[in-house]
Formats: sequence, structure tokens, C-alpha cells
Amino acid sequence: MQDWAFWAIAGLASALVGLGKGGVPVVAMLSVPLMALVMSPVMAAGLLLPIYIVSDMFGLYAYRGAFNRRLLIILVPATAIGVALGWATAHLVPEKTVGAVVGGIGAVFAANLLLRPQTSEGIAHPGRVVPGLFWGTLTGFTSFVSHAGAPPYQVYTLPLRLPKEVYAGTSTILFAWVNLIKLPPYWALGQVNMGNLKVTLILMIPAILAVFVGVRLVRKLPEALFFRLVTWALLALSVKLVWDGIV
Repeated sequence: MQDWAFWAIAGLASALVGLGKGGVPVVAMLSVPLMALVMSPVMAAGLLLPIYIVSDMFGLYAYRGAFNRRLLIILVPATAIGVALGWATAHLVPEKTVGAVVGGIGAVFAANLLLRPQTSEGIAHPGRVVPGLFWGTLTGFTSFVSHAGAPPYQVYTLPLRLPKEVYAGTSTILFAWVNLIKLPPYWALGQVNMGNLKVTLILMIPAILAVFVGVRLVRKLPEALFFRLVTWALLALSVKLVWDGIV
């Protein structure tokens, strides 16, 4: 039987998932490491995946109409390829090594954005197809293997200067798709346990409420501050991935 510490940590982790699906940068990535304080990371990922999917549905509603169609046309098939590669190599690829490589790329990219003067701020650029296919495949792969799809996705999309709500909406739609197609392979690998269904249903409540809190925060944040926070969050997450891979 779960004790108060489990419910406190699990409730916070679920709220972070909801905030992330509401568009708050990267916070959802903290949910699995947080849950790992009270259970194995594999069990935590399986327990939280249905919560991600349900939160995605509310995030899709909140950001309906705010997305970049071209990016989704490029990234949806690419992430599907990445998830398939992750499934095919699930027992071969060391999770920490993948995380460290992705973290290294993300850290260099984020540091470059923070240190380099942004002369084209506010000017949107269309996403190129070939880089999109590469980074999209890497996003799907790393999301499946190490739940770290954000860094490669941000490396591709941050330079495009999307409006903040379009950025948040495109991210929400894409990762809703990724989480949905991860469900069958997670089930096949035994990472989703129906024995936790009651716990999952309870934890959906704070996650759903947090989605709308996240949407409100995104809409109130100034656009320049929003993308500055995204870049700093990318740097912090990337450094953590590198650290976890080395230690």
C-alpha cells in the first residue's frame, strides 16, 4: 500500500506532467526522475505514460488551432521512425549513453543561443525538411529510449522563431503523437502495468488541472522571456543528461 510520501511525490510528478502539456518548458521531463525516488525508473515511466497521454488530450484542446502545420508534416513521420528504432534496439542501446550524447548536443546548442546575439529575433523561418527528418527521428528515438525527446526537438525548432503559443501548440501535438505510439511497444515490453490502473486514475486529476495552469502561465509570459526560459531549461536538462551518462 502506498504511503503519504509516495502520494506526495506522485502527485507532484503528475502536476509537472500537466504543466508540461500546458506548454511550460521541460518541466514534464522531471516527472520520471522524481518518481524514481519511490519506485524503479522503468516502473515510473510505465505508470506515468497513461497520464502523459490523458494530459495530452487536454493540451490538444487548449492549443487547438495554434500549431505549425509544416513542422508537424515533417516531424510526425520522423518521430514514428525514431520510436520504431528505439523499440527495435531497446535491449541493445545503453540508455545513459544515448542521454549523454543528446545532452552534449543540447548543451552546446543552448549555450550558443545564450551567448550569441540574436539579430533576427521575432522573424519566423520555415523548417527545412532534411534537418527536420534527422532531428525528428532523434526526438522519437531518445523519447522512447531515455524519455529525453525535448533536446533534439528544441535544437530543430528554437531557431525557427515561432510565436510562443504556436511553439507550445506544435510541441503539445507532436509529443501527444509520440506518447501515443510509444504505448504499444511499452506494453509489449511490459513497462505498462494494468495493476497500477487505480493509482493512474487518481494521479490523472492533478495532471489535468495542471494543464490549464500551464496554458495560463504560457499566455501571460512575455514571448522573449518564454523562449529564454526554454533555452535555459534545455541547457539545464542537457547538462543533467551528460552528468547522468558520465557518473
